[in-house]
Amino acid sequence: MLRFIILGVLVAGGLAGWGQSPMGLDFYIDQALQNSPLLKDYRNQLVAGQVDSALVRAGYRPQVTGSSVNVWAPTIKGWGYDQAISNGGNFTTVVAVNQTLVGQKHLDAEYETIRLLNQGVGNSAKVSEQDLKKSVTAQYITAYGDWQQLNFNRDVYALLQKEEALLKDLTQKNVYRQTDYLAFLVTLKQEGLLLRQLEIQFRNDHGTLNYLCGIVDTAATALDDPRIELQRLPEIDQSIFFRQFHLDSLKLRNSRSLIDYSYRPKASLYADGGFSSSFEYQGYKNFGVSFGVSVSVPIYDGHQRKMQYSKLDIAERTRAGYKDFFTKQYDQQIAQLRQQLQATEELIGQINEQVKYSQTLIDVNGKLLGTGDARIADYIIALSNYLSARNLLTQNNITRLQIINQINYWNR
Repeated sequence: MLRFIILGVLVAGGLAGWGQSPMGLDFYIDQALQNSPLLKDYRNQLVAGQVDSALVRAGYRPQVTGSSVNVWAPTIKGWGYDQAISNGGNFTTVVAVNQTLVGQKHLDAEYETIRLLNQGVGNSAKVSEQDLKKSVTAQYITAYGDWQQLNFNRDVYALLQKEEALLKDLTQKNVYRQTDYLAFLVTLKQEGLLLRQLEIQFRNDHGTLNYLCGIVDTAATALDDPRIELQRLPEIDQSIFFRQFHLDSLKLRNSRSLIDYSYRPKASLYADGGFSSSFEYQGYKNFGVSFGVSVSVPIYDGHQRKMQYSKLDIAERTRAGYKDFFTKQYDQQIAQLRQQLQATEELIGQINEQVKYSQTLIDVNGKLLGTGDARIADYIIALSNYLSARNLLTQNNITRLQIINQINYWNR
């Protein structure tokens, strides 16, 4: 009997630390979203995208540079560079201004490139957020299932301990045989070992949940009911998972516009002012300014424009192929998940009926056991059937929540 007392103390001690208020699913999701380095990376990329827009804007503003080139080419005893070429030296210090002339539509296309990139980053961030929520929710459901099993088996173990004291007294009074009582003790010990195993499993799954959320804590806490409800899914063309195909289409269209603009005439204005002299004659008068206009017109480049158009057409066909395949997969997956959910809910209803019958049988055998009118073997069989039904019920409830979590993943 000392072994059973020690086992009961160990089980009770392992559960004693979980008396605090249970933590809910929202807490763990919030922690995961706050601690995720990937989501922080996406936020930083969006900020960097604003800088990229400013860089484009700054690149088309007047560019001012200062330069100084000073060369002295002496002639010593008739040796030196040809003075007609080198002028004995050249000393130049100027400030130059360059202004590229660009149309507003071309500038808008440059901004559109950055805007679409930022929208792509923002959409990827939303998809990653859904991925993280799905992973955390799935692990929370798993840990919550362990918690439910642990609590149920703890109640069963407490019931068996209560029955053990009664059966011991009845055995001493020769109402039950010693072998029947020992069989019951074996069942009690098995339940205690199972309870310990469930505790270890719960701690492991709870630790994995903390790991996913970036929570540095090895302690296991009570978990609240996740209260997951099936949510209404948006139209597929409004989904963030479908939006990336739309953004890719806009990027290809904008790339075509940029190709067109790159083949238009380009012009830029140039001006500088400063000092440039060889000091051959009145160098102090060699301060001045200059102005200029640069114009370039594409004439022939080996049909590269047509080749770039062809690459865009290939990219568009690839995009359309991925979009069509995604649509088919999406419809198939949602239909399959809904079918699984319906079958699981129907099975849960049937298992609930089985649990009721098993519970009634346990209650009847328990009362008869106290008066010596029931066999211990019958009670153990009834208890085993009840445990199997309850475990099956818990497993299917967890399966149902996991399916709902998979469907809700597409709700954004």
